[in-house]
Amino acid sequence: MSHKPVLYQEIIHALQPHSGGRYVDGTLGAGGHARGILEACAPDGLLLGLDVDPQALALARETLAPHEGRIHLVQASHITLREQLAALKWDLVDGIMLDLGASSMQFDNAERGFSFMQDGPLDMRFGSNALQSAADLVNTLSQEDLADLIFRYGEDRDSRKIARAIVENRPLHTTRELVAVIEKASPRRGDRMHPATQTFQALRIAVNEELASVEKTLPQVVTGLKSGGRCAVISFHSLEDRIVKDFFREQSKDLVNPPYERIYEVERKAVVKLVNKKPIMPSDEEIKDNPRARSAKLRVIEKM
Repeated sequence: MSHKPVLYQEIIHALQPHSGGRYVDGTLGAGGHARGILEACAPDGLLLGLDVDPQALALARETLAPHEGRIHLVQASHITLREQLAALKWDLVDGIMLDLGASSMQFDNAERGFSFMQDGPLDMRFGSNALQSAADLVNTLSQEDLADLIFRYGEDRDSRKIARAIVENRPLHTTRELVAVIEKASPRRGDRMHPATQTFQALRIAVNEELASVEKTLPQVVTGLKSGGRCAVISFHSLEDRIVKDFFREQSKDLVNPPYERIYEVERKAVVKLVNKKPIMPSDEEIKDNPRARSAKLRVIEKM
């Protein structure tokens, strides 16, 4: 399946790219969203694209070749945003986007180990900066730690059963081996969701420290935007979306201590405004065309 950028038109509408603007795609992928941004901010808008995945960067370079003079592509995580902007001497930017989680091309490449639908090595690393692979976690964590990981990041009610089965059957080295263990431990006949879905999600999040990365990046996003600049974030599961929603909401409030009380260490006015109070969701038409879009949620803020 070719990679289709999710909520493409909605991202362009949210960021409102214009000529002369500076934009950041912190999760470049194959460059689908970035291409739309560059077309909208032609002829002289600039874009910085970040991705830890060298395969994604190679694809993006091809996709964005027509805009070669206006792009800066770097193999790096969005948690280095401040550092990357400083390297370009970009003080503040007009727009930043993040499309969180794994991309279609990563799921579709069996050798990456992201999908329980294909057999491949238990890897799941977005890039070489990840310290451990999924196989490392599956084969070295204690039963208790595995159960905790699967429950916390996968929100799986059968986390203890699955962890016990993994420990009893390891070492496990391939996705097919892991899927077979999970299916036996937690068959869930009649469930629409495959029994391995949440465990694979949990391992991927843990391997790539996805939630911690989002928490580290969001403050840099707010400080990196110029007045009137916008940030758009797409998330695909409730844990990520909660982090984004809570941070944006906190930044959109005045922090003022009531008389004779000290609740906030530092008082301040709201830093951003919420462009959409509720998340923007894909249309039925987009979900039909691209089923992987179904769980996407887009949240947008504007710097005050």
